[in-house]
Amino acid sequence: MKFNLKKLRRWSRVIHRDLSFLFAGMLLIYAISGIVMNHRDQINPHYSLQTHRYSLNQDIPNQDAVDKSYVLQLLAKHGEETNYTKHYFPEINQLKVFLKGGSNYNLNLSSGEVVYEEVKKRSIIGPMAKLHYNPGKWWTVFADVFGGALIVITITGLIIVRGKKGLWGRGGVEFLIGLAIPLVFLLFF
Repeated sequence: MKFNLKKLRRWSRVIHRDLSFLFAGMLLIYAISGIVMNHRDQINPHYSLQTHRYSLNQDIPNQDAVDKSYVLQLLAKHGEETNYTKHYFPEINQLKVFLKGGSNYNLNLSSGEVVYEEVKKRSIIGPMAKLHYNPGKWWTVFADVFGGALIVITITGLIIVRGKKGLWGRGGVEFLIGLAIPLVFLLFF
């Protein structure tokens, strides 16, 4: 049987194109969430935290008069009254309220200063980043297929271009540089 390089390139182009389109969405999801995961010390990929500071412009009762109904009135301003978990006084005249989902509300009863820390789940990046943690058996199967497809896409990509721009020309030099960069990091950093 005769080896036909032209036929191999044609099939490589078809396979490369079809697998690239099939897995382009997954590649974008992994790339975007991977960038966020690389900067976890600057951004939490799963939650956002906003701190709101302001002063209450109303009469504030003393600590003994603060009960659950008063706390719920304070939380209503933020739409958090249904998320109330509990409240307590860590120090004299310092009210701390815990809310479902991790948010909390702090009020200085003497000064009226409020610090409301609002924690929200990230609706897009959070689930995308979760995929990096291998969330289940079926995801493992899909991720393995995806990994295999990336290998095939890479090999067919190396075969498609010929001549000076192909693997035995400029493309080969670029391929070696791209291979050397992670190897340098693995060996020296």
